[in-house]
Amino acid sequence: MGSLSNESFDEFLDSLKQAGVAISNERELRERLAEVQRWRFAFSTLATNGRPLGIKFEDQSASVNEAEIHRAFTKFQFPEGMEVAFAASLRADH
Repeated sequence: MGSLSNESFDEFLDSLKQAGVAISNERELRERLAEVQRWRFAFSTLATNGRPLGIKFEDQSASVNEAEIHRAFTKFQFPEGMEVAFAASLRADH
């Protein structure tokens, strides 16, 4: 567990936004991630099941930088399957 990246969820979310990802109900997402110790797991859960809370991730302008998203998921040491599911959900919303 000590090998996990020490960067915060704030930095991760900012990386996604810089890559062109729009986050709906970002305040709620940040509040929920701040409450937990294992924010990567919480993010994965909310990215998949957050719609009832208004938490959505979208490529509104069709200009998401997939390479930047990949870098963010790699830097913050998410499992590859989570990145694949996240990218697929961005494409499915369009």
